[in-house]
Amino acid sequence: MPKANLYDMAGKQIGEIELSEAIFGIEPNQAVVHEAVKNHLANCRQGTQSALTRAEVSGGGKKPWRQKGTGHARQGSTRAPQWTHGGIVFAPKPRSYRASLNKKARRLALKSALSAKAAENAVLVVDGLELAEVKTKTMKTFLDAIGASKSVVITPEVNEKVVLSARNIPGAVTTTAKILSVYDIVNAKQLVIDKAALAIIEEVYA
Repeated sequence: MPKANLYDMAGKQIGEIELSEAIFGIEPNQAVVHEAVKNHLANCRQGTQSALTRAEVSGGGKKPWRQKGTGHARQGSTRAPQWTHGGIVFAPKPRSYRASLNKKARRLALKSALSAKAAENAVLVVDGLELAEVKTKTMKTFLDAIGASKSVVITPEVNEKVVLSARNIPGAVTTTAKILSVYDIVNAKQLVIDKAALAIIEEVYA
């Protein structure tokens, strides 16, 4: 059964905690993780790019020269794509890049990402992740003490003090146990999980 180190808020290791085999101990499916990350990045795209086709560029209504006898190639408009200031041949237009992944694949991708982190000993569990006040320095000192650099901090519910204290720390991302992102997990070097959040993860995703 996989295990993770257990820390207190002083950054001191106070023991180890067993992780669920069904969530943190499976053989990672890299193909499904790849699909989940691709899906996430596609859904992040705004799709607002736009350019003008030859029909939409102003001007160009007059034929630049007569059809024959000039020695030039025949031309019908100065807004054709081969002309400077002409339109774009296959102009990009606003569109949606939204893609979907079925529920089983999403669940497998999340378990695979969590299991990969557990195999790397990159899961750090905190016995009560609480801050007395909003203080970036306190949060930074704690993360440094447990050896978490580019990390995802997972709390059971939205903890405003943790969120505000971590938001200016480079590489630190905060989230809650019920809305985990495969992309954030893959992108991070460590997962810093509140002990109560770990129980929710093992209950919800089992």
